[in-house]
Amino acid sequence: MTRGGAAMRADERRPPVVVVMGVSASGKSTLGAALAQRLGWAFQEGDDLHPAANVARMAAGQPLDDADRAPWLDRVADWIAQRSAAGEGGVITCSALKRAYRDRLRAARADLAFVLPDPPEAVLRARIAGRRGHFMPPSLLDSQLRTLERPAADERALAITSEPEAEAALEQVERWLLSGA
Repeated sequence: MTRGGAAMRADERRPPVVVVMGVSASGKSTLGAALAQRLGWAFQEGDDLHPAANVARMAAGQPLDDADRAPWLDRVADWIAQRSAAGEGGVITCSALKRAYRDRLRAARADLAFVLPDPPEAVLRARIAGRRGHFMPPSLLDSQLRTLERPAADERALAITSEPEAEAALEQVERWLLSGA
């Protein structure tokens, strides 16, 4: 079912909100922005919602802990709640590394959909080494990989474990959303 070009679950009256999650350099921003554009939905880069102290901490090579992430997750959840209240679809990026973080976001909208681009570690390392101008240093990738709890079967989530071309990944996500998964 589509609404204004946007995918919807057949049993919903409102379009979904999608969180593109994963570790740094997994392709969250690229996939999220392209998905939002394709569906005609709002897009929010979750990194832009980090408090300045978090950005400074990560830029200094210090991993965030649960307390550091709490205000950021609240901002992400607020964005989700705003889309939901407006009856609008949306796509936001957020590492959402732990189930507890995803549960916190689901408190803003129970039917939240998660998409995890999950390329091989070698691909992640190559991408992050080639980045310029991003606050997240390559040294923090190991911390994120240790922290990552991949979504469980009872979570509304799609993992993209291969490294498909961008168009193929978009089609995979769109088919998944349309299937009502």
